Amino acid sequence: MSEPRQTMNTYRVIMAECLGTFALVFCGTAAIVSNDFSGGSITHVGISVVFGSIVMAMIYAFGEISGAHLNPAVSIAFWFSGRMKSGERLWVYVLGQLVGALLASALLAFLFPEHGQLGSTIPSVDDFKAFLWEFTLSYLLMMVILMVSTGSKELGLLAGLAIGGTVMLEALLAGPITGASMNPFRSLAPAVMSNHWQGLWIYLTAPVLGMLFATGTCTLFRGKDCCPSPSQGK
Repeated sequence: MSEPRQTMNTYRVIMAECLGTFALVFCGTAAIVSNDFSGGSITHVGISVVFGSIVMAMIYAFGEISGAHLNPAVSIAFWFSGRMKSGERLWVYVLGQLVGALLASALLAFLFPEHGQLGSTIPSVDDFKAFLWEFTLSYLLMMVILMVSTGSKELGLLAGLAIGGTVMLEALLAGPITGASMNPFRSLAPAVMSNHWQGLWIYLTAPVLGMLFATGTCTLFRGKDCCPSPSQGK
């Protein structure tokens, strides 16, 4: 691949991951904030539907460009599994996701300066149980992603429905317990903008570990071609 083309692809991936993660964090956390301001009119079910729907929409929008990871834990797991092809660089994905998440929470803070938490994920159980919840949720989500994705890309009708549906179901299940983050930057950005740091270490570590664990078990179903060694994917 020529250098100009590679540079252009890098910019496209950064922008796709930035915009996709922006949409995920903004729409999801805005649903939480709007629910608080409206006296619960959106409801927990509605918030879960928003999260699942926006993930599905972003997969359809950006799946062919970047794979629509929208989550550094997903990108790390794809890289670790060897599914990232030559020319795909982990830092490109993580940079786009981080900028998108921070911009989303910054905009929400501007729109709702009086709101204290901005959709922060704060566990309602002790840290150990919250860690196990987030680890398990992230593991299950990554297993679905690995089974329906093509290489390191989440694209197509099946991927959008399966991954978006899984996010929605897990948010329904665990939203009141841990916030069902499954995404380090979805938790980091609101924490930074609202200065709420309670339990943040859980959301920075459990999703990454859970998704890495999923790459080690997907071979039970699809063989070694499911997740080749990292050296094969470079």
